[in-house]
Amino acid sequence: MRKIMSIALAGVVCGASLTMATAADAAAAGQVPRCVKVRKYFSQGGQRYVRLTNLCAQRPACYTIVVPHAADPRGRLPKGATKDVRYGTTAGPRALYVKNVAC
Repeated sequence: MRKIMSIALAGVVCGASLTMATAADAAAAGQVPRCVKVRKYFSQGGQRYVRLTNLCAQRPACYTIVVPHAADPRGRLPKGATKDVRYGTTAGPRALYVKNVAC
């Protein structure tokens, strides 16, 4: 009886690990490469800026700057570039984060 239970338990564990591995592969396939990195948020002359760097040397990267209660500015960075992006005025809200999106 113990042998049957151990075989059944081993089958359940193997099936569960296979299902989890398949789900992880599917989730990784749908993700966008994490190329855009925020270096700095700053204000200058009444405008808000974010300094972005493309960490991927082989491809351009696309991003969306998430700003509450405003249209989210979108853009594209060339391979390996660093750029200051203006996204609003100091009277408006500050950006929450920068999201990597597919080009």
